Amino acid sequence: MKITILYVSVTGNTEKAAGFIKEGMLEAGDVDVRLMNLVGDVPVDTDFVQDSDAVVFGSPAYVATMCWQLKKWLDTDRSIKLAGKLGAAFATENFVYGGGDIAVSEILRHLLVKGMLAYSSGGGCGAPIIHVGPVCVSAELDNNQDLYKIFGKRVAEKALELFGK
Repeated sequence: MKITILYVSVTGNTEKAAGFIKEGMLEAGDVDVRLMNLVGDVPVDTDFVQDSDAVVFGSPAYVATMCWQLKKWLDTDRSIKLAGKLGAAFATENFVYGGGDIAVSEILRHLLVKGMLAYSSGGGCGAPIIHVGPVCVSAELDNNQDLYKIFGKRVAEKALELFGK
């Protein structure tokens, strides 16, 4: 099963969180996970994203919302059909109450409009309860890597349950 983690990372913090999510996903079973930074030097592998059963989106929180690069991609990219795929979101922020939860909620709203099946694991999987998606202050990423790994494992397990390839 293919899973894409599509994110924006300029300073490396959101990319670090994406790496933790990938580590957790690989614990779930037979999954091929690729990280794709929208602002990186390598273009998005649209074929891999199209073939993915799940796509996880990540963003730094800027002004209590997702970054403009991810919003632009969600608003304008028409080459990939996201409908029917499992979708999830995560964020990083520079300070406590920096708007990460709002950024994740806004990403999830966009995914619903695209026809994706939004997933966070909520309270159904027990502790840690991840209501909308993991958010962490960038300076504390290493101390909170387990949160992102657990989230990744849960998303991959749900994708395997739903699409079972």
